[in-house]
Amino acid sequence: MIVFDLRCSADHVFEAWFASSAAYEAQQARALIRCPLCDCASVTKAVMAPSIAAKGNRASAGAEQQGRKAALAAMARAQAAVLGGSTWVGAAFAETARAMHYGDTPHAPIYGEATPADAQDLIAEGVKVAPLLIPVVPPPLRN
Repeated sequence: MIVFDLRCSADHVFEAWFASSAAYEAQQARALIRCPLCDCASVTKAVMAPSIAAKGNRASAGAEQQGRKAALAAMARAQAAVLGGSTWVGAAFAETARAMHYGDTPHAPIYGEATPADAQDLIAEGVKVAPLLIPVVPPPLRN
């Protein structure tokens, strides 16, 4: 996993985690990255200062890195627990959820991508949906 500082066109800066630089590039090319503050899709990498530990601080830098690895492992376990037994439907999420709601398709646990407008439309129709509040790496992008 890799973290990037990102900036939207409204000048909001936020962090986002990705499986790799290639995963970031793939999601950026598909306009899947949005500002969590204003929902703007015009997002670029922000300038990041490298984290360079002082010479006498090497032990604490190693402990910090171990803490980050442990946090990432915990997030991966949480993602697996939340998504276990569900099916990735990608960009067909709204269509699939709607078909289940209206009885055209058998009900099953699914997850995928939806625009904020699609999610609002689903909710207005009474389709039960919820955003995932943990970083999700779609199966096609997982390494």
